[in-house]
Amino acid sequence: MAATNVPLQPPTYGNLITVLSIDGGGIRGIIPGTILSFLESELQKLDGEDARLADYFDVIAGTSTGGLVTAMLTTPNENNRPFFAAKDITDFYLTHCPHIFPQNSCPILPYLTKMIKALSGPKYDGKYLHNLVREKLGQTKLHQTLTNVVIPTFDIKRLQPTIFSTYQVKKEPNMDALLSDICIATSAAPTYLPTYYFKTVDPEGNVREFNLTDGGVAANNPTLVAIGEVTKQIIRQSPDFFPIKPMDYGRFLVISLGTGAEKSEGKFKALKAAKWGLLDWLTSAGSTPIIDVFSHASADMVDVHLATVFQALHSEKSYLRIQDDTLTGQVSSVDGATKQNLDDLVKVGERFAKETSLQNYFRKKGTFAMRGPPLDMDMHMHMPLPPVKKQMVLIN
Repeated sequence: MAATNVPLQPPTYGNLITVLSIDGGGIRGIIPGTILSFLESELQKLDGEDARLADYFDVIAGTSTGGLVTAMLTTPNENNRPFFAAKDITDFYLTHCPHIFPQNSCPILPYLTKMIKALSGPKYDGKYLHNLVREKLGQTKLHQTLTNVVIPTFDIKRLQPTIFSTYQVKKEPNMDALLSDICIATSAAPTYLPTYYFKTVDPEGNVREFNLTDGGVAANNPTLVAIGEVTKQIIRQSPDFFPIKPMDYGRFLVISLGTGAEKSEGKFKALKAAKWGLLDWLTSAGSTPIIDVFSHASADMVDVHLATVFQALHSEKSYLRIQDDTLTGQVSSVDGATKQNLDDLVKVGERFAKETSLQNYFRKKGTFAMRGPPLDMDMHMHMPLPPVKKQMVLIN
């Protein structure tokens, strides 16, 4: 039976505003992808095998590789259900990352090869990624996602962030871009992939141009941006959020997924970096230090801010940040797409899915219960799930 086109229930239907956020991090997107597969499988134990993450979250936000995951989870298929299940994300990375980030075919003088690439243009041409994203997402536009999405980018012409949000589309129709264009833009990491230009035309014929680079330049951890988009709707007194107040953080349930970091043993040392010039900041220790520093700094600042705010408002149980800061060696790379490294990243994600606080949300504090529109239960148990928002409620 084809799914019916039933409007999403407002967040207040289940008394919680549920937010899922996914950091940027290149191939390390495998880590949150694996965790999300676990989360969706746990929800399927409660609500059946057709349950999908887009059914449970009011907002899904993603930057860079997280933006790709966001689109995969929320793009509708011909039955108006998610095109990808969460379990498909890891296979997507394992299959396509070696082609998106082809490894150096010149084993002789690899450092010199990297230096030349850093001086002459982006490390990768992006053609495979662009074609792949366009093929998978087709002509789907931002307003067509199965739940609200928030995907940051940065406009290098305007020198300011450009946030693609389904909330904004209602007031700014020229932001209703193709999801494929948005995903290509948010993934255009400086020095790794080329910047991306496209334009939109609204129903009145107004043209808007976009000159974009990776969203990680502005918000590698998009959690705060997502909460900000919701807060703006509350301030504007959107009926979907009545009677929730802007500071009512106890009504939020936020899961923020990092893509891992190399911190426990330290990656760069000041005594060595003090001698670096431009080229060293662009390519050292198998990575791009200047990008690593900016992306990790912005992601961690968001986490510190939100953890403090939720605690100050006595709502610390409403915010869950999952981040592995013990990555070492090649697994901390954003583009080391060797088979061994990709397999190791899967293992990191599997370990975190089983050992972190996400497991406790189901086993210690309780489970997420589905709360959808009133349906005849006998019918509901045997019919495909329609695109109706099911709320995650933490049962203490």
